[in-house]
Amino acid sequence: MQLVQATRDALLKPLSTVAGIVERRNTLPILANILLRKEGNNVAFIATDLEVQITTHADFGVGDDNDATTVAARKLLDILRALPDTGDVRLSQVGGKLTVQSGKSRFALQTMPAAEFPTVAQPEKWDVSFSLSQKTLKHLFNMVHFAMAQQDIRYYLNGLLFVFEPGYVRAVATDGHRLAHSGTPVEGIEAKHDVIVPRKTVLEMQRLLSDSDDPVAIDVATGQIRFRFGDVELVSKLVEGKFPDFTRVIPSNYTRHFTVSREALQGSLQRAAILTTDKLKGVRLQLSDNQLRISSSNAEQEEAQEELDIDYGHEPLDVGFNVSYLLDVLANVKTETIRWSVQPDVNASALITSPDDDQFKYVVMPMRI
Repeated sequence: MQLVQATRDALLKPLSTVAGIVERRNTLPILANILLRKEGNNVAFIATDLEVQITTHADFGVGDDNDATTVAARKLLDILRALPDTGDVRLSQVGGKLTVQSGKSRFALQTMPAAEFPTVAQPEKWDVSFSLSQKTLKHLFNMVHFAMAQQDIRYYLNGLLFVFEPGYVRAVATDGHRLAHSGTPVEGIEAKHDVIVPRKTVLEMQRLLSDSDDPVAIDVATGQIRFRFGDVELVSKLVEGKFPDFTRVIPSNYTRHFTVSREALQGSLQRAAILTTDKLKGVRLQLSDNQLRISSSNAEQEEAQEELDIDYGHEPLDVGFNVSYLLDVLANVKTETIRWSVQPDVNASALITSPDDDQFKYVVMPMRI
C-alpha cells in the first residue's frame, strides 16, 4: 500500500524536524523508530525518547485510507539525504517492510507495528496557557541555556527554570558556579507558577524555533509542558525537584561598575585562554586605574597578558575566574558593550549585565588561582 509521494526535500523537512530527539542507543528498539501515521492525505511524523515527543504534519499522503507504521529514523533519513533530488520519492508498506523508491533506487526497510509505539499521554486540562513569538522564546532560551548543568547529580540543575507570573515570564539556569537570568513581558498568565524544563527539551527547542514573529502556544500541566508552533508540537516531561532561589543569588547592592566592549573583552579572554590548562581554566582579572589586565599561566610556566582601557576609578581588585564561564556569556550576549559589576571582596561574585536588556543578569563565582 502506498503511503506517501513527495519530493525528497519535502519529505526531509518533517523527518529532520522530529528525528533530532531519536537516541542512537535505546533500551527499547522501537525508540529508534519514528511513527508514520497516515489519515487520508495528512501524514503525521512522530518521534519520542519517552521524555520528549515531537510531532509534525505534512499533506502528501496518497489515497483516502488510514494506515500507520514505524521505521528506523536514522536509516530513512540517511537514505533520503543520499538520494538525488530528482523526481518524487514514494513510501509504500508491503509485507511488514517500508519500501522507499525514487527513480531506479529502491530500498526495503524493516518496520515495527505502530501499536507498539509509546506515544505520550496528554492531560485533558492545562494549568497555564499563554503564547510568545518564536523569536522571543528563542531569545529567552539563548540568553540562559549555556548556564545549565550537564549530568549533575543535582538533577534539578540539568534544566531551565521557567517562572510564570502575571504579566511576566522568566528563564533561569545555573550549574552551581554561575547563573543566567532573562525575562520578557507576557499576557494571559493569572497566577505564579514555575517548572523545570529538561536540558534536552531546551536544546531541541532552540534548534526548531525560528527568528520570526509567528506565535508559540505554551501549555503547562502537572509534570508536562507543551509547545505548539507552525506544524510542530513538542511535548516534554518536566524535571521534578526544587530549583535554588535565584533571587538570593543575583546581587542588587553592587556599587562598582565598568562598561567594556564585548568583542574586545572576548578577544582578550580567548587569547589568554590558550595558555590555561585543561583542568584549571583560570584567568586573573586585575582592575586598577582605568585599566583591566587579564593574565593566565600554565604548568610549563608560560604566561599570557592582555590589557584593556576601561572607566574604573575604584580601589584595585585582583580576582580569578573560569575563562570558559566568561566566554560562554560573551558568545551569547550580542550587544556592543557589557556592564560588569564587582565588590571589593575577592570572594564576591561578579555581575554581568547588558545595557540593551535590563532583564538579563549573569552571576559568576570567582575561583582561586
